[in-house]
Order: sequence, then structure tokens, then C-alpha cells
Amino acid sequence: MKSAKHLGAVLTSALLVAMSVPTAQAKSDSVLFSSTPPVIDGVANDAAWKGGDWHEMTSLMWGSAPESGDFSGRYKLRWNKDALYLLAEIQDDHLSDTYANPLERYWDDDCLEIFIDADASGGDHLNNYNAFAYHLALDNQVVDIGPNEAGEAVPQLYNDHVENKWQRDISAPHKIHWEAAVRVFDDSYQHGKDSSPVTLKEGMTLGFMLAYCDADGGDREHFLGSHEITPVNGDKNLGYKDASVFGKVKLTK
Repeated sequence: MKSAKHLGAVLTSALLVAMSVPTAQAKSDSVLFSSTPPVIDGVANDAAWKGGDWHEMTSLMWGSAPESGDFSGRYKLRWNKDALYLLAEIQDDHLSDTYANPLERYWDDDCLEIFIDADASGGDHLNNYNAFAYHLALDNQVVDIGPNEAGEAVPQLYNDHVENKWQRDISAPHKIHWEAAVRVFDDSYQHGKDSSPVTLKEGMTLGFMLAYCDADGGDREHFLGSHEITPVNGDKNLGYKDASVFGKVKLTK
């Protein structure tokens, strides 16, 4: 028979081992499957959007915090094998599109920014296609920085990656509904070449974050997002280049 002293030592050792094991990361947000995808028309009346699973966009990523009447936002996500679907409800008292060229200072116009990482691996994506930061402009053009055929990292259009449309809510003139269908590409993507999107499946985990650039008739004043970012040298505006700051979502049924 083991002595009480020996049993105490064993228990203490087991406790120390347990304490040395890293704690598990927080669970990913679940994204519900939709057998009938929403129609991308900026009207939030699709059966796919039923349910109260709204996520808020309250994390300040750049600039000053806006008044609630200036900007507020929330969103929902759904999926099927073809795409990740987004419904954003945006309250913005001044919609601004100062720069007509979609590749010029697109971050200084009002735009919705969708961050997506096909395998949730994180890391740099400024000079490669490890992840994407799609800027959806008010004219529905889609812009991100990525390597062109010459290998130079430049702003380019990715309109075939994201179908999107927004409309005003007639019951609230400063509220818009913005819908998007995002075809998810992994790091094998090559711009200008025939690349196939990932087929989405139950159980997959994607890196994801959503943000909104708010400009009131001039350059961007506020930048609010869905996930809190730990600053690096005081800078929280990291999502456009580092997928490690994205959140994670898990595709469920």
C-alpha cells in the first residue's frame, strides 16, 4: 500500500504537469450552413438570414471612435460548398466615394473590408496570396494588394472573387444592407491565371475578420472591425498585411 506521503507527491506531480500544458485557444465562431444561398441583392429578406446570430463591429482599428449616429455595424455569415455568404448591416450618416479610380486610395473611401484566410494559418499576406483583404467599394468593385504576373505587390481588382451589392433600408435612410458571396481561394491562387476556389466543407476552419472604412466626405476618419487587435508599436491596422490578427470561424451544419 502506498503511503499518504507518496500519494501526495504523485498528486502534486500530476498537478504540475497539468498546469504546464498550454490552455486551449478560444473556440471558433460557428457559421451555419444554408442549403439555399441568399440572393445577393442588398435586400436582407432571404430565409438564409433568419436567426439572431449577429456579430458586432466595435473594435477600433485606426483613427478615432465614431459617434453611434456616425457609424455602427454588425453582420451575419452563412456558407455552402461554393461560397461564404455575408450580410452586413451598416449605419453610416454620410456615404463617401471621393476617389473615382478604384485602385487609388480605396481605403479613404467608405468601403466594407472582408479578411479571409482559407486555412486559418495566419502570417504575412501583403506580398503573396496566403490570405486576402478584400475592399468592397460603394460601386461594388473589389480591391486588394497582391503580386501581379511580374511578381510586384500592387492594388488589383478581384471582382470575380466577391459578388456584392448594397441597398439603403427604406425605413431608415442612414442604414444600408450589404450582401456578399465570397469565393474562397487558398495560397495556390495566381492572379490572371485559371485558379479554382476552395470547395467549402463542414468542419473547415477559416480565418475571418470584417471591418469598415468610414470617410465623411474626405479621407478615412474611422476604421472599425469585428475582432480586437493587439497593437504592434501602437498600430492596430495590421489586417491588410498580417492574417495572424484575423479571428476564426468554423463551418457547421
